[in-house]
Amino acid sequence: MSIESIEYNGVRYAEIIWADTRVATTTFFSPPESSFQFGLLAHPKGFVEAPHYHKPATRTINDLQQMLVVQRGSLALELYSDAGDLLREIVLRPGDAIVLIHGVHALRALEDYQCISVKQGPFMGTEQDKIPVEVKRK
Repeated sequence: MSIESIEYNGVRYAEIIWADTRVATTTFFSPPESSFQFGLLAHPKGFVEAPHYHKPATRTINDLQQMLVVQRGSLALELYSDAGDLLREIVLRPGDAIVLIHGVHALRALEDYQCISVKQGPFMGTEQDKIPVEVKRK
């Protein structure tokens, strides 16, 4: 499997599912206690899941994670430590997916791109949801 977890000083910053990842059965990679579950659904031909819905439940979420799934094009995603140090630059291409779990991040278009973006809601507006951060540039 081409799954990658990016950690720094014992803190998980991101999880990546590269496009070439294959699983035989449904597999989630996030810890069960994570407020955002990240995995792959996989079933053999003929599998049928019975009609259902998910039980409503009150949950307290103290973090805001974001998932990106690249549909076309490519982008560079930079991950920074809490101190503003560049930890890693990751190039994502079609089919790659990442969950941003912790820390500061920045995006740069390497070519025209389109991603599916999934975050916990409700959306409070850019002014309340995004905090600009000064980072250390080389």
